[in-house]
Amino acid sequence: MRRVTLLPAPPTGGHALPFAHGLALHGDRTAFVTSEGKISYRELADRVADTARKLGPGRRMVLLPGANTVDALVVHLAALAAGHPVLLVPGDHPEAVEALIDAYDPDVVARPAGGVWAIEERRPGSAHVFHPDLALLLSTSGSTGSPKLVRLSYENLQANAEAIATYLDIRDTDRAATTLPMHYCYGLSVVHSHLARGAGLLVTGLSVADACFWELFRSARGTSLAGVPYTFDLLDRVGFADMDLPHLRYVTQAGGRLAPERVRHYAELGVRRGWDLFVMYGQTEATARMAYLPPELTTSHPGAIGIPVPGGSFSLDHVDEAPGDDVGELVYSGPNVMLGYAHSADDLALGRTVDALRTGDLARRTEDGLYEIVGRRSRFLKILGLRIDPQQVEAMLERYGLSALCTGDDEALSLAVVRRPGWDVRRIRRRVVDECALPPRAVRVHIVAEFPRLPSGKPDYPAVRALGERPAETPDHGGSGPDDLCALYARVLDRTGVTPDSSFVGLGGDSLSYVEISLQLEQRLGGLPANWHTTPIRELAPREPQGANSQTRHRTRLETSVALRAIAIVCVVGSHIRLFEIRGGAHLLLAVAGFNFARFLLTSAERRERVRRTARSIARIALPTMAWTAFALLVSDDYDWTNLLLMHNALAPQIMGPGIHLWFVEALVYILLVTLALLAVPAADRAERRFPYGLPVVLAGLGLLTRYELVGLPERSQITDAVTVFWLFALGWAAAKSRTVPQRLLVTVAGLAAVPGFFPGEPRREAFVAIGFVLLVWLSTLPSHRRVNQAAGALAAASLSIYLTHWQVYPIFDDVSEPLALVAALLFGIGYSTAVTRLTRWTGQRLRRVRREG
Repeated sequence: MRRVTLLPAPPTGGHALPFAHGLALHGDRTAFVTSEGKISYRELADRVADTARKLGPGRRMVLLPGANTVDALVVHLAALAAGHPVLLVPGDHPEAVEALIDAYDPDVVARPAGGVWAIEERRPGSAHVFHPDLALLLSTSGSTGSPKLVRLSYENLQANAEAIATYLDIRDTDRAATTLPMHYCYGLSVVHSHLARGAGLLVTGLSVADACFWELFRSARGTSLAGVPYTFDLLDRVGFADMDLPHLRYVTQAGGRLAPERVRHYAELGVRRGWDLFVMYGQTEATARMAYLPPELTTSHPGAIGIPVPGGSFSLDHVDEAPGDDVGELVYSGPNVMLGYAHSADDLALGRTVDALRTGDLARRTEDGLYEIVGRRSRFLKILGLRIDPQQVEAMLERYGLSALCTGDDEALSLAVVRRPGWDVRRIRRRVVDECALPPRAVRVHIVAEFPRLPSGKPDYPAVRALGERPAETPDHGGSGPDDLCALYARVLDRTGVTPDSSFVGLGGDSLSYVEISLQLEQRLGGLPANWHTTPIRELAPREPQGANSQTRHRTRLETSVALRAIAIVCVVGSHIRLFEIRGGAHLLLAVAGFNFARFLLTSAERRERVRRTARSIARIALPTMAWTAFALLVSDDYDWTNLLLMHNALAPQIMGPGIHLWFVEALVYILLVTLALLAVPAADRAERRFPYGLPVVLAGLGLLTRYELVGLPERSQITDAVTVFWLFALGWAAAKSRTVPQRLLVTVAGLAAVPGFFPGEPRREAFVAIGFVLLVWLSTLPSHRRVNQAAGALAAASLSIYLTHWQVYPIFDDVSEPLALVAALLFGIGYSTAVTRLTRWTGQRLRRVRREG
């Protein structure tokens, strides 16, 4: 029997945080490595001291949206060094930020504004009374945005940093990558433990799935990686096992259970490649870490969490639901146990209310002195009188090669299972029914492409539970409840697995589907909520009637972008028929396209997902165009092969005639392709995220160089229109990203200055484009009427199809009646759009059915 040796506790004490205010002691050693260069500890100390002076001498609460950037880390360290309690919140979750601002009323808010980090002082002093030990407030796992926070002390932070640095043997030559979010206790512990040893950090927000991450890791001589189970899934996908990483010393894993065979696989890989695997166990309530498995034991005990961290200890408390006499609830004691929870700002003055941490995990101690987790107290369910352990259900399915998350309530189990050939809902349900002796109606199975996850990468069990709150296939009855709206989103977006926590943008919605859903919501909810496209479905509720009379009807509004699309396409067709002369509609549509591109495609999703969605949007434009062009080739002489391939505008822009009819579609496709290529570059993707307003402004400036023919290009008639009209798309993009009045003013001035002279001798055309652009920038909605909304929505949703088909439709009726020709062209385009949409959805359903059956 092998005994393990516990390391001694590191020395700690006092109410200060040595590693935060002692940065300068490490001199010229490298503290941070970024894609832009290196920052020494001396330089970091100067920046921290300068920021600390800005925060002021008196203690104030500093709310900081966590981000893996130098600026965010500087503010964090400055606040800790100067004694200001820090409320660290998810930087990629604006709703959580606002919720915690409302709940805790911080004195200072530090966050990015206009591409730089700004310190917003909400009051000169503090509105709160703080306990002297209070250093940091963190959300618990799965409680993003909840007012319940973990209160951590300076001793907690220093003790846990020193303990981790001790058992990992962190050296001042080490360099760890920030592979996890800073606001997540595991990610923050990587930062703290390395700063405590004078080691370096590779500060990056790149995913391990990004090739640029590995370029930075190699060039910076990275020595360690930290990951949650999902990180290891990504490592498998990118071929980590075959990478040449000569300086890698160790890999750490925490944030959830990694299957024992995966632990053994990575431990053996480390032995072959010369690095160690540390499996760790922790909770936010223990600052970060409570246990680790020594690397030499990972292959022989891959299911264990190991031994307590230096300075900590475990005990097992008897509980009635324990599956054996040797199993009890795991209780941890140590200097890193939190002060307690905070539920409101009044709790900030509290001292220690917790001495030992009841983890909620059921564990046993092996003969070797190692601890193993065997279940979770709070996860046990009692369904129809039967006691069910969801973790055991997950383990059972794992034996069949299925990756599953299991949760539920008093009525049923809810499972999210990653799709695998040969397994469908019925077969999986049967396995669970047989294992748990539950009736089939109490087992709800949902096949998913991948698990829902929290920003930290941990499984999102509340989202899985939400999947189980409704049947997998919920009919859309046209109601306004969450289930009805989920069905609406699923139908229009042709998506499965829509939950009340889903949003339009999160589901990959684009400008083509935006119109249909927005009009449906207007009708069902009695009004279109602000920012509905980024709002979770569960937060969309019908509006109450306003005024003293409960029968008073709400004022109907129409989104400005929808109105402009409808007006512009009518003007395009009517002008081509010569029923009237209001030109400029196609150019206005380009600005609207840029506006919608920024709203729907430039989301917080990872780079690959944004690229995929942009490519899908291009396909939704290009494929129907090519299909219609092929038909037009059969029935007329309007087009040739260059039109069919969407290349006429590029190969023969100087040739006028019918071939030029599709210039708008070709220009839009070219612009989107170039934008796709740009954002596929990691550096450009990072620049857009850091400077969401600045990047399109710069691109608009470059576009204006071609607008004013300042770069030596041929005359406009000799080059593709995409080059000369790109500035309109970029200004629309910038308009969507404008957040302040000065930003909107700059975009407006640029548009109003650039439009005049672009259409020589056509002042009415220029006025039409300019007025439409100003409305787009300054007004999100316009007064309307329900029937106007229905008509505008149909026209806007079909605007591309109407533009595409009207060239062949209106001549049939033009000699009979120009108004009839206009109506016919509009109706035919709407019909073609509807047919394409239905065909696309049918094809998607067929493909999914084939994949399930295969």
